[in-house]
Amino acid sequence: MKRQRTYRVTFHNQGKVYEIYCQNVSQSGLMGFVEIENIIFGERTTLVVDPSEEHLKSEFEGVSRTYIPMHAIVRVDEVEKSGPSKITEGRGDKVTPFPVFTPPPGASPVK
Repeated sequence: MKRQRTYRVTFHNQGKVYEIYCQNVSQSGLMGFVEIENIIFGERTTLVVDPSEEHLKSEFEGVSRTYIPMHAIVRVDEVEKSGPSKITEGRGDKVTPFPVFTPPPGASPVK
């Protein structure tokens, strides 16, 4: 029997870092977006309730597929099993922006 793959997707949204688990991640037909399907949330088996996971459940309630801009994605990991989804405050010290080459002033463009 083929096992179902589980992915942990971490992305930025409105100054916060979201970490969600899903079963399908793919390149979207919409240019510049990543498609995420079958979002997984933890079962309520304990009395302790995580407010950030509850917020995510209500935010993604009824959503079968979501599209996230590629530049907002921090990382996508294939994991053995899902964990609690969460929202944390975005801090710039953990993510380094991709370096962009800028020619020095007065340099001629490459042809």
